[in-house]
Amino acid sequence: MAICGRWSGTLRCSWRNKTSVSAASFILRYVNKNVCICIVVSYYEKYKGIHPGIVLGRELKKRAIKQRPFALSLAEHPQTFNAITKGKRGLSTPLALKIERKLGLEEGTLVILQAYYDIQKAKEQETKHTPDLSILSKSLFWDTDINRIDWQRQYRAVIQRVFERGNENDKKEITRFYSTEKIKLALEESKTRHPYTIHKTN
Repeated sequence: MAICGRWSGTLRCSWRNKTSVSAASFILRYVNKNVCICIVVSYYEKYKGIHPGIVLGRELKKRAIKQRPFALSLAEHPQTFNAITKGKRGLSTPLALKIERKLGLEEGTLVILQAYYDIQKAKEQETKHTPDLSILSKSLFWDTDINRIDWQRQYRAVIQRVFERGNENDKKEITRFYSTEKIKLALEESKTRHPYTIHKTN
């Protein structure tokens, strides 16, 4: 954040945090006619988790640059480049560096956005394969290592245990994770079969 003072018709900023212009955007909040607060919004924070190709597509559109000629100027196939700008294909580091130089972006901008995007997708995959462990009661799985449970293969045992011993929050989270239909199926099976055991995975 910076405090900006109006002086002779121009804005002067005293920076507390050194951030390069190419990696930040600025929001001015006027306090009065002489003083305003200038907030620096990190470029990376603004687009964190968004595919860098989507960001690139917006940048090209803003600059009125046509994708096909731009792709050819980088010795890149237009169809491949189009897939990147639609977020359907990852952006390689060599290509990202060429684009950054061509557009005058700070080196590493698109590379970092790709890394943030990859992290976001990895987290989403984790969420798909594992329920929110911060919600589930630890006492439910006292006899095993909860981090080593195969939640997909052992879903019957997990559902049975949660609905026998868990509280309402446990049941809601497991229902969210597995779906109502899968819960019903597992509970119906538990009435006709011996209790399932949760085993540790290797």
